[in-house]
Amino acid sequence: MGVSRWVRPLAWATLVANAGLVVTGGAVRLTGSGLGCPTWPRCTEQSFRPHGALDLHQAIEFGNRTLTFVLAAIAIATFVVMWRTGRRDLRTMALVAGLGIPAQAVIGGITVLTDLNPWVVSFHLLCSLAIIGVAVRLLLSVDAPLPAAHRGPQVGLAWATFAAAWAVLYVGTVVTGSGPHAGDADTERNGLSPLQMSQLHADLVFLFVGLTLGLLFTLMAVGGTPAARHAVVVLLGVEVAQGAIGFVQYFTDLPEVLVGLHMLGAAAISACVTWVLLRVRHPAAPGH
Repeated sequence: MGVSRWVRPLAWATLVANAGLVVTGGAVRLTGSGLGCPTWPRCTEQSFRPHGALDLHQAIEFGNRTLTFVLAAIAIATFVVMWRTGRRDLRTMALVAGLGIPAQAVIGGITVLTDLNPWVVSFHLLCSLAIIGVAVRLLLSVDAPLPAAHRGPQVGLAWATFAAAWAVLYVGTVVTGSGPHAGDADTERNGLSPLQMSQLHADLVFLFVGLTLGLLFTLMAVGGTPAARHAVVVLLGVEVAQGAIGFVQYFTDLPEVLVGLHMLGAAAISACVTWVLLRVRHPAAPGH
């Protein structure tokens, strides 16, 4: 009983903490604080932490780095508790999510050492979004292992929706890499056209929304489980909100607050589309 009561809270903590990292990482970039600590793993050539009076950029960047220790503590606690459950699936997912933390630290270091290369920054964000997906699977497996995987047109459509979501997320990072929020005033951008990349991103969003609607109609036609239909409806709601933020931010010259909300929305998209895929591919038995 002592172990089991911590399983769900720690699964939630893993999900929320990694979503929070997306937001704080966005704050680093949006405030131009990406090189507040100009080297890695130290903050300066002489120390792991800033010395003297902190300026705003140093405080934001160093604060974001210290969150790694919070994430590591959550990851270790999660792995220990999941290990003690004796369930292999929980152990595996806790391990994968936990290993993502040092991987993120290394990628973050490479980001700083390459002066915020936009392609490396993109990978840094995508890694966090992938960990969020693993955390969702962990959370959905808390009560019992996921049921056996099903096949059928709805599963294929769920996979297509999942793939479209990740195409949207990736191209979104490319759009960001071509735009003004570089993380530092002297950082070079990826050299691509913001207009063309934004158009490609919008086209993929329309495809993503269309596939999600198609999935919902398919589940209604073939008698998909209520849990699966509910997950798709929530995903649609997140897509509408995220799309509205995206269009408004584009036509208002990318205000920092809206860009930050859009990054939070990206974390929500990763979580929700994973939820949809798992609910469609592993439908619970009636009554569960």
